[in-house]
Amino acid sequence: MRTAALQERRNRQILADIVRTYIESGEPVSSRAISARFEETLSTATIRNIMADLEEGGFLYQPHTSAGRVPTAAAYRFFAQEIASQATISAVDKDWIRREMGTPTSAAEITERAGHVLAEVSNGLGIIVSPPMSKTVLEHARMWLLPDGRVVVVLISPGGNTRDKVLRPSRHFSQAELDATAEFLNSHYSGWTLESIREDLLQKLANERERYEGIVQSALTLCGPAVFGDDLTREVHVEGTAQMVGAVDFTSQQQLRDLLEAIEEKHRLVTVLNACIETPEPVHVQIGVKEISERGENLALISAAYTRNDLVQGSLGVLGPTRMHYERAMTAVAYVAQLFSEALDKI
Repeated sequence: MRTAALQERRNRQILADIVRTYIESGEPVSSRAISARFEETLSTATIRNIMADLEEGGFLYQPHTSAGRVPTAAAYRFFAQEIASQATISAVDKDWIRREMGTPTSAAEITERAGHVLAEVSNGLGIIVSPPMSKTVLEHARMWLLPDGRVVVVLISPGGNTRDKVLRPSRHFSQAELDATAEFLNSHYSGWTLESIREDLLQKLANERERYEGIVQSALTLCGPAVFGDDLTREVHVEGTAQMVGAVDFTSQQQLRDLLEAIEEKHRLVTVLNACIETPEPVHVQIGVKEISERGENLALISAAYTRNDLVQGSLGVLGPTRMHYERAMTAVAYVAQLFSEALDKI
């Protein structure tokens, strides 16, 4: 529901112009600056009154008495939801992103390229969160017995990506048993996710225990929760840390340290980006990201889910300063998510 300050179309347009002007200049915005770009002929006194109403409504603040106004988090939120969400990607950005993404030959390559594009377009971080182990598609499995009884499980997914895990199973396996288990998985479950494999194995065991008990029990042991891990084991690819540090106006060294620590502790990024998967919007915008850092009120996150074979796999997005070019960043995130999904389908 809009507050009283935004009931009139003119007020909403002026607020949008203030946000755009501040994003462009980084300086408090005066009534004279808005008058020069406003489509109607309004006196600076009228615009000052509207700006005062917007300030009272919590959308603007005045750093000091003689200064112009600066957008608040509520103003950025309004701008992202009602203005930037209606934008379409420019032909220049579309061509540039498609050219930068290229024709990758592996998931690792497309991830690196997408991260670079997202960082460049936002002057912030480009972040790609991979699916958890349970969502990994199996193309081929290999297993080796170590001298101390531990087992190395290597899972190869389409595109040549590999994930490995060293397990200490509850019982001893011979190399022959490991070879037979891997062959069973490869012949029956190539193209399945680990999550689906486990569900099918449990069903087979429940319905045809005598037929499947030996090989299925082995497969369940070697492809169980210890291999899946949990959502915190998702891999996170981050690009643009250096330019992010240079772009955000940090009020203290502690604020900078907090951000760098949050980037290092990547599970925080996973938690925030995964929230976009649960939202109905194709592009999710969060103004003020306290989950990243206690001083994250000056940060904005724009994210979208990506798919593989029409199934949501993970999320990608940009983390940058609230003074961000929202129309460009939002349309770029949506387009990168589209190209990323298309590329994964082809790998």
